[in-house]
Amino acid sequence: MDPGPGTAMRQAAVAGAFYPSDGDALKAEVAALLAAAPAAAGTAAPKAVIVPHAGYAYSGPVAAAAFGAVTPLKGTVHRVVLIGPSHFVTFTGIAAPMVEAFATPLGAVPLDWDAIDLLVERNLAVIDDRPHRDEHALEVQLPFLMAALGSFVVVPLVVGTALASAVASVLDALWGGPETLMVVSSDLSHYHDRETARVLDAATAAAIEGLDGTYLTGEDACGHQAVAGLLLAARRHGLAARRLDLRNSGDTAGSPDRVVGYGAWSLAQAPE
Repeated sequence: MDPGPGTAMRQAAVAGAFYPSDGDALKAEVAALLAAAPAAAGTAAPKAVIVPHAGYAYSGPVAAAAFGAVTPLKGTVHRVVLIGPSHFVTFTGIAAPMVEAFATPLGAVPLDWDAIDLLVERNLAVIDDRPHRDEHALEVQLPFLMAALGSFVVVPLVVGTALASAVASVLDALWGGPETLMVVSSDLSHYHDRETARVLDAATAAAIEGLDGTYLTGEDACGHQAVAGLLLAARRHGLAARRLDLRNSGDTAGSPDRVVGYGAWSLAQAPE
């Protein structure tokens, strides 16, 4: 049976902590981060991006590198498939929430319930509000996406215990054309010293750029299942991955003694 949308609004869980809760302040911070991001001139329009999801002071400059590459797609992209890990709730499968929209300090982002219904009908996803309620991995991407794209509908999905092939099947089902952008949310290594993190994250970057997530684990990236699923789908669809930024919290705003790694990639059609 078609589950249909809920009537609730998913409220922002980390506004005022990971990013400003005031709309004007948030808009200004996102604009400044995008303005400072390196230009991605000469690159093909991305079909997908991989972005980090920490507080903006830490991972915002790295995330901005990916969303800067997305900005030229304003007016073309009308749907975003946004997928990342579940940090707080353990469950099996891939979950969408039973809400009509996600609230942000910049306004509400409506869900694409036609897409969610399709995933549920094909047994590719379940409806479960629990892992979405406090999850930051998807939420922190929305202000950047609103700045880059303007209006769009979102398919918000969190991954519990699931194989990369299951994630890839979800992405394949919603692949669409130029109107659809895939956004995978993941940080990289956690809580090593800065130099150790650089070595570990370089290996993860090589796997991403080789489109091979076979051996990625939670030690490499908290969103490793979503990343690996995207890489599997990217191989099927003839995409190539390009690194846009690779740093860690010791390079941005944190201590170098115990860092979290952040990377940004654009995945676009490989040249003939």
